[in-house]
Amino acid sequence: MAEAETNHQENSNLSFSKKVWITGAIIAFIVVSILLIKIWLSVLLLILAGVLVAIYFHGCADILKKYLHWPSKLSVVVSVIFNILLFIAFFWFVGARLQQQVEQLSDTLPETIQNAKEQLNQSVLGSKLVDLLNKSGSSERTTEVAKQFFSSSFGILSDLYIVFLLALFFTASPSQYKNGIISLFTEKSKQKASELMEELRIVLRKWIEGLIIGFLFIAILTGIGLLILGMPLVLTLALIAGLLNMIPNFGPLIALVPAVLIALLQGPTMAIIIICMYTFIQMVQTAITQPLIQKKMINIPPALTVFGQVALGMLAGFWGVLLAVPVVVIFMTVIQKLYLKKESD
Repeated sequence: MAEAETNHQENSNLSFSKKVWITGAIIAFIVVSILLIKIWLSVLLLILAGVLVAIYFHGCADILKKYLHWPSKLSVVVSVIFNILLFIAFFWFVGARLQQQVEQLSDTLPETIQNAKEQLNQSVLGSKLVDLLNKSGSSERTTEVAKQFFSSSFGILSDLYIVFLLALFFTASPSQYKNGIISLFTEKSKQKASELMEELRIVLRKWIEGLIIGFLFIAILTGIGLLILGMPLVLTLALIAGLLNMIPNFGPLIALVPAVLIALLQGPTMAIIIICMYTFIQMVQTAITQPLIQKKMINIPPALTVFGQVALGMLAGFWGVLLAVPVVVIFMTVIQKLYLKKESD
């Protein structure tokens, strides 16, 4: 009897140990899977960025072909060379001044944040907010992250290099990559896959067109407003506003932060004026340019856009937030083409 109880206890211990090992293996598998998903998602987003740049190059080439009646290959070559020269010329004439302003913005951030604290301490609510930030230690982290953000040219130069190389490959022979993807489908599905890829190309091209319109509108209007107000670092702040406008919902708010911090050096009145100016520009864009942009883009529910930005931002960081909208556009286009259309048929 005692021997049977001993065997039963050993079997129970063995069973418990086995369950622990199985649980540990499942947790390890989940963790490894999440890490692999993050890595592959980052790679796929860089590929998507390269595809978008290639679509932009071909869009410029289509304009040349339409109005100048040039051959397709010549139009593509001229389009790529023209955009590269335009990029080089921009940084040749503006780059030195832009770098100086970025470094100045980076160096003055601690002073501007300290000045913002002093302004907040003048009110009861503001002093409580400063005390909360000091206790949490987020103020120092914010200063360090912001300084690194502006002093490292956004910290994505290596990724941009990869995106540019991929864009050149996709631009040179798009049909090769398109046919390679289509070859993965069955014979019955190849036609539908080809139509889907063409529709995705059109939708993404329209998104890029809307993106360029929004960037130019916000950057130019912001630059004019800052010049009128006599603000420093006009070029840098205008470019930041235009570039971050490419990120819906969160981008305009992020672009407002450095402008307000610099405005606080001239007093709280200037900071309030800057906030009103940025808000007014966004309202004008919503009323004037946004309808033009929406005509070129697929209608995306705002909640879905925010969800995509948060989810992809947590998984892939900067590129996830930046490319959340085209990812959602691709997702919705695929659903409409493959599922909703099938249901309607």
